[in-house]
Amino acid sequence: MKLKQLDEFRWLIPRQGKMRVDGLILADETLMRDIRGDEAVKQVANVAQLPGIVGRSIGMPDIHWGYGFAIGGVAAFDPGEGGIISPGGVGYDINCGVRLLRSNVHVDDLRPRLSRLMDRIFESIPAGVGRGYRTFVRTEKEVRRILEEGAGWAVKEGFGTPADLDAIEDGGALDGADPDQVSARALKRGRDQVGTVGSGNHFVEVGWVDEVYDDGAAQRLGVEPGTVTVFIHSGSRGLGYQVCDDFLEVMDRAVARYGIDLPDRQLACAPIESPEGQRYLGAMRAAANYAFANRQMMAHRVRGVFQEVLGRSEEELAMSLVYDVAHNIAKFERHEIEGSERTVCVHRKGATRAFPPRHPELGARFQDLGQPVFIPGDMGRYSYILLGTEGAYRETFGSTCHGAGRRMSRRQAKRSSRGRDIRREFGDQGIEIRATSMATVAEEVPEAYKDVADVVDVVDRAGVGRKVARLRPLGVLKG
Repeated sequence: MKLKQLDEFRWLIPRQGKMRVDGLILADETLMRDIRGDEAVKQVANVAQLPGIVGRSIGMPDIHWGYGFAIGGVAAFDPGEGGIISPGGVGYDINCGVRLLRSNVHVDDLRPRLSRLMDRIFESIPAGVGRGYRTFVRTEKEVRRILEEGAGWAVKEGFGTPADLDAIEDGGALDGADPDQVSARALKRGRDQVGTVGSGNHFVEVGWVDEVYDDGAAQRLGVEPGTVTVFIHSGSRGLGYQVCDDFLEVMDRAVARYGIDLPDRQLACAPIESPEGQRYLGAMRAAANYAFANRQMMAHRVRGVFQEVLGRSEEELAMSLVYDVAHNIAKFERHEIEGSERTVCVHRKGATRAFPPRHPELGARFQDLGQPVFIPGDMGRYSYILLGTEGAYRETFGSTCHGAGRRMSRRQAKRSSRGRDIRREFGDQGIEIRATSMATVAEEVPEAYKDVADVVDVVDRAGVGRKVARLRPLGVLKG
């Protein structure tokens, strides 16, 4: 695939073949060594062939191969120009996302109790493939309420406070969710999994703030040096997976019905305004709301564990929500395209919304800051807090990356870690690991990922995110 380097951080895939627009990858020379050897570059070009695409097909610095769209891919489609909606552009784990809690606890005060804390988190939050709450099974009627109300349902049920909703993307619920478009099988899979972490790269990570780059912004967000934080990374679990699976079949038939020429069958799609497109949007939004409720419940349980283990009140801990972001989503937003503002459907697949200061969709507390952005690294190194920028809004539809990005497949990672005592390796670094299966941990060893510091450096210097602080892990719960 032909690439043209525009500057230190931008690589153009010039329009060629059946591409309707150019492709753009944000990366430096170091990251491009991995990206060039991945199918992701071809996937960015494939997305550029889809009907109604506007601007550019974009790849973030953490880009790597995914189903249909690359993970780390962003693209916008104009409904008025026959633009499409594609489940492959959202992903199987609809609204896989990250939320961050901050606290008043100092890292030195937590260390003596860290092992006990991680034990109790492991006992309180089911983790692993298919794991749910055997004692917390919801009726179909209750699941449908979750699909409609999102995190608001969890707050009404006593899992958190109304203040949490002000720090969640879209207030923790997408409008237009339609539970009627969610299959009976998906509803069944969601009955006992709300409030659970799942498997793969999902986690609950207790960490601490070890470096600050913007004192004022860090203080405003409540993340001051030495204080303890908690990341929660999970999505819509089996319910969202089933929604994607169901609609890939629907879209496969729609491609033929609407005469859409695809470079890759995994890009199965339908026109946004078609019945199939509207049905998928309703189901996708419902699954996204389930994911918001899922993370809300886990956050509530984490707060309870901290109170129990540290013997401190809710007021003393002050474990407030910094923000909650969605990674796998499609949303209608206003963006400037070729000099005029239009409503487009932005697909973010393994990418984070990064709206700038004064954007009307941000809550009052973030108007002068910009949207908080979280870029987790691997279990052994560090993660970052950033803020959205005008540069991202102009160039990438208000988007930035969502993590470090894999360098190895899960199978390769398992091979590289064979015979090693992974738990002891982390223990030697002072990191407590709790996992349902150490096979999952083996898939997530640090060397399986790019160094997230390199990824964040590109984001910051290219102007599609602004660094605020760095976090270090203390304990990690995996599936």
